[in-house]
Amino acid sequence: MTTVAGKPGLGSIAARLERLPHSRWHVKVRFLIGAVTFFEAFDQLLAASALPVLMKEWHLTTGQATFAVTSASVGMLLGALVAGWLGDRIGRVRTVALGVAVTGLASLAVAFSHDIGTFSLFRFVQGLGIGGVVPVAATYINEIARSDKRGRFVLLYEMIFPAGLAAATLLAVWVVPTFGWRAMFVVGTLPVLIAAALPRQVAESPRWLLARGRTAEAEAAISRIEAEVARATAEELPPPSPGTDAPEETVRGRLSELFRGRYLRRTAVLSGLWFVAYYVNHGISTWLPSLYTKQFGLDLTTALVYTLLSNVTGLLGTFVVALLIDRLGRRPALVGALVGTVLSLGVLALAGATSGAQVALFASCTTFFLYAINAALYLYSPELYPTANRARGAAFGGLWNRIGVILGPVTVGAIIGAGGSLALVFAQLAAVAAVGAVIAWFAVETKGRTLEELNS
Repeated sequence: MTTVAGKPGLGSIAARLERLPHSRWHVKVRFLIGAVTFFEAFDQLLAASALPVLMKEWHLTTGQATFAVTSASVGMLLGALVAGWLGDRIGRVRTVALGVAVTGLASLAVAFSHDIGTFSLFRFVQGLGIGGVVPVAATYINEIARSDKRGRFVLLYEMIFPAGLAAATLLAVWVVPTFGWRAMFVVGTLPVLIAAALPRQVAESPRWLLARGRTAEAEAAISRIEAEVARATAEELPPPSPGTDAPEETVRGRLSELFRGRYLRRTAVLSGLWFVAYYVNHGISTWLPSLYTKQFGLDLTTALVYTLLSNVTGLLGTFVVALLIDRLGRRPALVGALVGTVLSLGVLALAGATSGAQVALFASCTTFFLYAINAALYLYSPELYPTANRARGAAFGGLWNRIGVILGPVTVGAIIGAGGSLALVFAQLAAVAAVGAVIAWFAVETKGRTLEELNS
């Protein structure tokens, strides 16, 4: 058992994680946590795929449709708050497993909904699980990644999320017209199986265990990880570097600490970025299938295929930022992607959004940049806070993305419901993205530094 300074400690845990070469253990953990994230993304977009059918089947008004879509977002908002506290209190892995179980069981309940009221209620419960899982899962992945390749490691994992969104849309193209919208939500129950297996297959974060004072368990966890990596690589592990043993700032793990000292600026910038990214993202994605069918008269299959195109380009954007962010840095990547979002939406607004194909083209350009921003924020958020408050910090950012998720579709729905033009819809989204680009300029750069160095 190797330690820094001859004894276990936060620095020794960090140093021992930093020296681990990439191995099958990393792939296994990223796959299992990634499978969770995949289905959380899948479940998040189910309502948008079902909405065109629900509007006809239940004769929904624009206001009722907006309520149905945003009910899950309200649940996600509350789920993010609760999960942030749970993640720092009971552990990353147990919190993720609990959230996944809630998501899957609620999806089954949604499938048997008989009116818009019960549909929205169970989507709210489902949102509680979704909102809690994603930021805590990202926190865990950050805590096991090496600082020099953390951006690429985390963002390649984050590609699972847009893949889940794309899979939901792709499956909807076939399932919704053939078997109906309820079948989609039945598929959404599959994560329950993952929730049962996760705690047995994935070791708890050694950084979190040590921050909670559970030194023996932290030693057991890091030793187990080291043994798995050594077996996988069939080589002796390199010695820990003494440059990675800086102790973190001591905090008590309270929400109020996110608004003190240097963390106030970090929290303010992060909150603004989360809000902007998800306001714009969901302002577009939630209404796209309905816009294609209602505004442009396209059939449901064509509308879903166009929506799928946007999700595929989003997946590509996530992949590109994963390859570049460790070289460019977090701030340049965020500023550049937000500027790209402004330009894509601005062109669409100026062109007048006159056809479904035109909207599909520029909306796909927009999602290329938006998904890159979203993925980068899941990397960036946990980097900004010490271990004792890391899940809270990441989840508080998730709170603001949920506010954006709610207000984006509500604003777009209000403009459409009042008879406003699509050009106005995209112009106001471009303006919000421009504000985000300004906020990103004040972001703290975290490239290449350990989590302990960033918070020492």
